[in-house]
Amino acid sequence: MSPEEAVARLNTVLAHAWMIRTFLKHADEIQDNEDMLDVPRTLYDSIRAVEPALQRGDFGDFLRRLKGKLPKLRRVAEHFRDHFKEFSPHTNFEMASASLLGVVKHLDEIFAAVNWDEVSALIKSNQSKRAADSPEKNDPLDDIEIPEV
Repeated sequence: MSPEEAVARLNTVLAHAWMIRTFLKHADEIQDNEDMLDVPRTLYDSIRAVEPALQRGDFGDFLRRLKGKLPKLRRVAEHFRDHFKEFSPHTNFEMASASLLGVVKHLDEIFAAVNWDEVSALIKSNQSKRAADSPEKNDPLDDIEIPEV
């Protein structure tokens, strides 16, 4: 799978994660438990961490950042699955748990299908571009000679 296709699919999966996060953020049942509050916080952190790369069209950075967040996402999904009944046996919580585990599963599947050689090449190319476009090298003020007084 190309990096561009992977990012498009992953972004759809993250939209589902955002809805789970929104449900949990407003769930009164978990507001007094820091471990459960870590679930919507981790979802927020993970989604927002890749947003700048998505806006820049930097698919390599997007994939690298999100793959780095995957262990935390898996940890909170499993924690939520194991503990949500302590807070509420309601179907909403059960479905949120199933949905969050599905999010992690889909992330794994998409990452497994990505052409990582292509991603590495993108990352290197984008790093080279950023270095060439660096304001330190292109700042016209750098060429001004300032006499010593």
